[in-house]
Amino acid sequence: MDKIRLFALGGLDEDGKNLYVVEINNDIILIESGLKYPENEQLGVEMIIPDYNYLQKNSDRIRAIFITHAHDDVLGSLAYLTKQINIPIYTTPLTAEVVRLEMKKIGVTKYSINLIKRSDVLKIGNTQVKTFGITTSIMDGFGLAIATSHGYIVYCGEFIIDSDVKLETFASDVSELSEIGKQGVFALMCESSGVDNKGYTAPNHRITDLVENHIENARSRIIITAYEQNLYRIIEILELANKYHKRLFIYDDGLRELLKIVEKLGYYKIPPKISLTKEKFSNDLDDVIILVTGNGPNVFKIMMKIAMGEDGKVTLDKNDTVIIGSPSGDTLEVESSNTVNELYKEDVKVVVLDSKKVYSIHASSEDLKMMIYLFKPKYYIPIKGEYRHLVDNANIALDMGYRADHIIVLDNGQIATFENGFLKTTSDLIDLIDVMIDGNDNSDISSFVLKDRDVLSKDGAIIVGIVINYNTKEVIGGPDVQSRGLIYLKDADYIVKEVGNILEDTIKEAVADNRFENMAVRMEAKERITRYLLKETGKRPMILPTIVEINISE
Repeated sequence: MDKIRLFALGGLDEDGKNLYVVEINNDIILIESGLKYPENEQLGVEMIIPDYNYLQKNSDRIRAIFITHAHDDVLGSLAYLTKQINIPIYTTPLTAEVVRLEMKKIGVTKYSINLIKRSDVLKIGNTQVKTFGITTSIMDGFGLAIATSHGYIVYCGEFIIDSDVKLETFASDVSELSEIGKQGVFALMCESSGVDNKGYTAPNHRITDLVENHIENARSRIIITAYEQNLYRIIEILELANKYHKRLFIYDDGLRELLKIVEKLGYYKIPPKISLTKEKFSNDLDDVIILVTGNGPNVFKIMMKIAMGEDGKVTLDKNDTVIIGSPSGDTLEVESSNTVNELYKEDVKVVVLDSKKVYSIHASSEDLKMMIYLFKPKYYIPIKGEYRHLVDNANIALDMGYRADHIIVLDNGQIATFENGFLKTTSDLIDLIDVMIDGNDNSDISSFVLKDRDVLSKDGAIIVGIVINYNTKEVIGGPDVQSRGLIYLKDADYIVKEVGNILEDTIKEAVADNRFENMAVRMEAKERITRYLLKETGKRPMILPTIVEINISE
């Protein structure tokens, strides 16, 4: 009988950074390797990725990694993982092309991609894996059924139940899912982020009926936002532009490149004669649709620049209609609200789609019930979402008659171990840290660096330097004080002078007591200066004291 361990290195009690580990005896199969966008206080952090330490220690047992669709939250860290461990990648054609672009961005050249069909049967090590098509916001999405001696371990990815999909590459086959269920499902892993939405997601994920009237009756240009990787919604906008004979300018090079891949694969072609190239676009053109896209918070950052008149491509006009077609949800509410507020200052017509009415393409409560009904798993494991989402997802299974000991809510690094077909324990833990990637240098940064950046952003810095004789410890230069982000020097000469005096006095006292040591004196001066500045300014700036010792020959 197979011994099974299931756990996540990311994706539980958070939005993004998904990475799930399936261990069957000595074989490891990975599912996803995503990123998470930083919170506002994580200054200078470009992305957060999973901790790969466990995978590095067990790399000889890893047989494959499956990437189920082309979203950042499931593939955004794959290049970083592949840089450390060369794992065979299994995915569908569109996702494979996006993976290649990501590898190129950070200079990874050694990797192997195995192209698979959305509905396929594969042999991975000693394990049979079935794939099945699912409907999500980007084409080529699929789920997994991993065979064990106890039944399938099913991973659904991001999905909705939608019987009215126009393009085959978005479609799913419910009968295929039902057939897997009839063969026996041991554990079902289902996403949780959309669980608060009642009913089915479809047709509430479509925006055509909500924006069509605004596009038809717009006095001048329409500027509409969308998430770059929500191809379902982008195609809706392209089709509306074609219906109303509007020329369309795609603002973002990333989306332009993605749509070229989609066309190359034969999945969808932009209607002829509507697309405006960068060379032909002008801010003076009337009666056009400008499609502004980006990933995560970036779409709001771009729109904010446009609203504030700081963008090089698009300048707003009072006759413009701006449609926020990328509802924010919980995690991006601040960015969205700030952007909308700035747009209102420009006196343009603003239309904001309500995230409570326009659902993102994630499983709502009835979608989840349908999956549980089709697969009839022995164990149910909520994944992908904040902890409250995981619990609400678990409650759906509870309401459908599942016993609490057959519903498993985990945290990142918490291992569910199964032996002889039953859950043995969830007590084993892997210590994990968030790996933060800083800007474009691809380096991991620590919490200490972030704390320093937070101090600098709020309270500024004071740099105080002095030069002393190495032998006698007498001051021969300075003190020199520089302030950044704390006080205006000309208005606070007495503070600057006293900061210098504190450093000088600290040195003299240490010399007189025969206890001078450069580092120790600097730390003592730093503490004294910190107390003085807190009393005078109410701030705790970063203090950087420097004592330069010069050896002067007699």
